[in-house]
Amino acid sequence: MGPLADGAWDLLFVGGRLVDGSGNPWSYSDVAIRDDRIVRVAPAGTLNRAGAREVLDISGLVLAPGFIDLNGQSDNMYLEDGSALSKLFQGVTTEIMGESNTPAPLAPGERATHVSEAVAARRTREWQRFSGWLEEMEAGGVALNVGSFLGGTTVRRHAMGQSQRTPNPAELQQMREVTEQAMKDGAFGVATALIYPPGAYAGIDELVEIAEVVQAHGGLYITHMRSESYFILDALEEAIEIGERSGVPVEIFHLKVAGRDNWDRTDDVLGVIEDARRRGLDVSAGMYPYTAASTGLTACFPPWVQADGGLYRNLADPEARSRIRAEMTGPPTRWENWCRLAGPEGSVIATVSNPDHVRWVGRSLAEVAAERGVDWIDVTMDLVLRDRSRVGMIYFAMDEDRVRQKLALPYMKFGTDGAGWNPNRAGGQPHPRAYGSYPRILGRYVRDEGIITLEDAVRKSSWAVAERLGLQDRGLVVEGFMADLVVFDPETIEERSTYERPHQLAEGVHHLYVNGQAVISHGRATPARPGRFLRGPGWVPPEDPDR
Repeated sequence: MGPLADGAWDLLFVGGRLVDGSGNPWSYSDVAIRDDRIVRVAPAGTLNRAGAREVLDISGLVLAPGFIDLNGQSDNMYLEDGSALSKLFQGVTTEIMGESNTPAPLAPGERATHVSEAVAARRTREWQRFSGWLEEMEAGGVALNVGSFLGGTTVRRHAMGQSQRTPNPAELQQMREVTEQAMKDGAFGVATALIYPPGAYAGIDELVEIAEVVQAHGGLYITHMRSESYFILDALEEAIEIGERSGVPVEIFHLKVAGRDNWDRTDDVLGVIEDARRRGLDVSAGMYPYTAASTGLTACFPPWVQADGGLYRNLADPEARSRIRAEMTGPPTRWENWCRLAGPEGSVIATVSNPDHVRWVGRSLAEVAAERGVDWIDVTMDLVLRDRSRVGMIYFAMDEDRVRQKLALPYMKFGTDGAGWNPNRAGGQPHPRAYGSYPRILGRYVRDEGIITLEDAVRKSSWAVAERLGLQDRGLVVEGFMADLVVFDPETIEERSTYERPHQLAEGVHHLYVNGQAVISHGRATPARPGRFLRGPGWVPPEDPDR
């Protein structure tokens, strides 16, 4: 870039160690930003401080690209509260959402809910397009950048509701059209979660048809596979086949092998991925750094229980309950039973809707069953039925050594699989990954255990994700890129969130910039809301005739 006049830099960072996101070794560097972009990166001491309106001495600290959460779960949360504090204090500057479901596009006849009548009417009109909810989020003010995949379940529900059958040609065409429009609206691809109805009802041919549309628009097929336990190898082969048949790049959400019976399958799983990559297929994965998963208690029921909206009806029916019990306790079959994988002692209640159930938050199914004097299987069915919700759970089902093994994989990326909570307004006991994933990696696995290097951890949190998504000007600290930057102390960065007390912000992030504006300054959150809606590679501007 050409010379800039004195005072042309809004901010100059000096004295810190630059970890630029590429994986290259750190260096002492000066970094200058103007407006929303990085305009100078130079050896330490070579930039004239007089050329900056503000100089920030970050001696002893690390300057890195802001982290990009590939597996965010905030969805509607930022429409009510755009502070995103649990993400900001981890160093996250961009959150990508969309696993399984997205708030838009609304299905035919579907209406926005849980808001005033006026807001519902407006959203029902504006959210016919995929981009509607993200545009509203940006307009309302959000502290970090946001983007999303199109939820695979949203695609199916748009054409078929909760039906458990193969789509007819007209329904399949409707799915393709919904997907194409969403890609033009800025989706990064399609994100499936094949353990949750109605997405679980989708067969491979249907998924290939949708993936072909994604591929035509330069997007990504990303999946919570049909199994992460007993049938994980079959599920992985299915994901790879979808990529092979459609030509779309494939990304595996939160790669893990769950259930003690299955931990030894990890090497086989990694071998299948390596073999696919050697054959020239574009397959990689993400992860979060914990041995517990989190999803609904409904993930313990066979998929047919929720078909055609029959969840509560089936849970209230004695004959259906007997069938559910038999399938939950019988030999493992093709559906994913998280209560089996964690056991009743390792299945802990995290969030509920019924005030009468709050006393059970933080307690295991085994403990609740003992208190009530009933079998734990009955607890699962009664709790969902009476709570009138999926009931948030934490399942302790993975192995620490396998977590360490995955961290070092060259194709791995990091994400939280959590929401951007404001601890001042939060309830329940969500998984600590929403508050601590990146500090846990940087503190425990980089600094304390040396499992991976600082440079590799930053790369897997930033540029590796940006490159995968097609974000061409984020994820690196280089001239011309957007000024999404984190400054942290490598000696003190640490998660504080625990399973028992999750709503605690991480420590160690001193400054955080989103599009050149400080959202954390000297360790304190600011009121700035500079986040933007980031669009995928298939985005077509509204005025373009190709829309």
